[in-house]
Amino acid sequence: MEDLLKTCLYDRHEALKAQMSPFGGFIMPIQYSNIVEEHQAVRQKAGMFDVSHMGEIFVSGTDAEAFINHIFTNDIRIMPAGKIQYGMMLYPDGGVVDDLLVYKLAEPDHYLLVVNAANIAKDEEWIRSQSSGYEVCIDNQSDRWGEVALQGPDAERIAVEVLGLENARDLAFYTFTETSWNGAPILLSRTGYTGEDGFEFYAAPEVIVALWDKLMENGVTPCGLGCRDTLRFEVGLPLYGHELSAEISPIEAGLSMFVKTDKEEFIGHDSILRQKTEGTARKLVGIELTEKAIPRAGYPVECDGEVIGEVTTGYQSISTGKYVCMALINRAYAETGRPVSVRVRKKTFAGVICKKRFYDKNYKK
Repeated sequence: MEDLLKTCLYDRHEALKAQMSPFGGFIMPIQYSNIVEEHQAVRQKAGMFDVSHMGEIFVSGTDAEAFINHIFTNDIRIMPAGKIQYGMMLYPDGGVVDDLLVYKLAEPDHYLLVVNAANIAKDEEWIRSQSSGYEVCIDNQSDRWGEVALQGPDAERIAVEVLGLENARDLAFYTFTETSWNGAPILLSRTGYTGEDGFEFYAAPEVIVALWDKLMENGVTPCGLGCRDTLRFEVGLPLYGHELSAEISPIEAGLSMFVKTDKEEFIGHDSILRQKTEGTARKLVGIELTEKAIPRAGYPVECDGEVIGEVTTGYQSISTGKYVCMALINRAYAETGRPVSVRVRKKTFAGVICKKRFYDKNYKK
């Protein structure tokens, strides 16, 4: 535990007696009360998450657009300032370095890349290693920023009434603005990782602590990474290391809409184009068990006694009560409605292939 990093809100988590655990090189809150209560707070009202462990890497310079388009699967050439895009950085074979968000800042040729906490050092090294020949400045500012995510159907009201951020009303999904709160600069965005409406507040650590305190004083439920996982899972959002990895391509994961092979090039382009054209051997699917059992990551998926893949994430869905999972399986078995089973230790439990979104998203479009 001594070697783990702490976010700017660590003392607040300790004061709340949160259950803490290692995650991505940080010591992070897994839950405060319990995962079910926190999950339902986000689905029904609002909850807030410390996501200060995420990485912020800034890329600027005359070649910034061309460079990011070279390392990123989506197409940022069509982005106006204030827009955000989701996509991936790939290895040449189509495996995923990381999935990330790209923010196009108001200042010309300036971009913010928000990356996964566990991948910050790897991502920075990868980005720098690909920058030869491009006139860019790469600035990893991850230790200079904190971040709080406010998620749930009441998120907009709270942002406006509690924090006084009137411009929150004007933000469309996957847009942001550079504004201020209590006289301090913040970056306010509207994305989310829960399937609910919500906002992210990026600011200096001391500002994030004050913002967290303000939300706490007004009764917003603090939520840990436990329910962050159950929430994102229910709406079919991937987690790096589970549904995406160096061994799992975005095409296998069903994320081809974020991979623009009509671009002239990006790292991994040819491999991904081949996968799109020829198909892949594996496909990420949903499975709903017809028996009571929780299918955990790594459990084998079988059909007629043959192992056809394995679970990537599984839970008893808090919102629906169903026993469900996402699994990466042999594509030949991936059609919706096919009976399969999941082996849980020495027993197998019957299920059926279904959509990998188990709960409808409620984003504000």
